[in-house]
Amino acid sequence: MQEIFEFNNIAAVFLAYLVGSIPSAIWVSKWFFGVDVRDYGSNNAGATNTFRVIGKFAGFSVLFLDILKGWVSVKILTTYFFSATLHQDAFINMQLAIGISAVLGHVFPVYEQFQGGKGVATLMGIILAINFSAAIGCVIIFLLIFLVTNFVSLGAITAAFFFPIFTIFVLKSESPSLIYFSIFISILVILTHKKNIERLLSGSESKMSIKLKKTKE
Repeated sequence: MQEIFEFNNIAAVFLAYLVGSIPSAIWVSKWFFGVDVRDYGSNNAGATNTFRVIGKFAGFSVLFLDILKGWVSVKILTTYFFSATLHQDAFINMQLAIGISAVLGHVFPVYEQFQGGKGVATLMGIILAINFSAAIGCVIIFLLIFLVTNFVSLGAITAAFFFPIFTIFVLKSESPSLIYFSIFISILVILTHKKNIERLLSGSESKMSIKLKKTKE
């Protein structure tokens, strides 16, 4: 039984990585629009850059697919492999391990030479599956910042900053794993937006647009 359980751990984490590796922005832009989104805008393989260089329909499609990757990885895989075998704390820990694996897949996709996006949308799917109330709080924060400033990056950074605050102080989570995860995710999102922060501070960060425009040399 222990061997099977260990196999389940490995299989679930590996499958989550493969699901997370699905490069939604790259495949949508190539298959349906004949361009590689990485050749334009910020050169990032994510929903925000897809919005900028292709348009709203493609952007929302990529956003939905990236969120779905995270949600499916956590909700479906953990339910299939572990729902009847783990107690609550262990189940949460497995959800977090699978979620992190999915995010790593998005950032380092095996299907595209390990060159992916920043993982914010996939993280949102994971949070929706694990900590729904905190996820809704982060979405509200993101939308407020974005609607006021039109900076997607600032909305994502601010929402990430508030995620552990919601988890620890508003929802008063008693799970150490969830608390550590919320802090880790907050730091990770901020670090992956280092260049955006530099551009925000210098006043050169791009606001949301849908024009097809190559990156300036």
